[in-house]
Amino acid sequence: MKLWTVGTSNRSIDEFLRLLKIYRIEVIADVRRFPTSKHKHFKQENLKAHLTQRGIAYHHVTELGGYRKGGYTKYMKTAEFEKGLRYVEQLAASQRVALMCAELLFSTCHRRFIADALTQRGHTVLHIIEETKSKEHKGKNDKHASKTLDEFL
Repeated sequence: MKLWTVGTSNRSIDEFLRLLKIYRIEVIADVRRFPTSKHKHFKQENLKAHLTQRGIAYHHVTELGGYRKGGYTKYMKTAEFEKGLRYVEQLAASQRVALMCAELLFSTCHRRFIADALTQRGHTVLHIIEETKSKEHKGKNDKHASKTLDEFL
């Protein structure tokens, strides 16, 4: 199974939606623990409305949210984390899913830990960086191979 990750960062809503269209994303799995933003278009209700208008489903997957007491790697051993992974796998079984958080780069975000768990389960995880640049997740001990857009579509 193939999944994507994407960061909102300081992107405009148009830029963000264009990325989703280019990568043919059908579902956003919001993995922010607190689905809000200093950018009003990325606050949960506003984002949901923008996505819905474009036929993209939105799911807030609280079980995969960051900022966990004791650290995220410790949290990854819990039943709650496992429940979140299974939910995302169910979505990705029939749709193109992108895990979304606020950080632009996965390497500075808890998306890297989620991607580690998904790749360990045999899935391919692709990190969307920009319109023509993504990186395939190879695990925490790899330098993450760069790929072109065409290789992922």
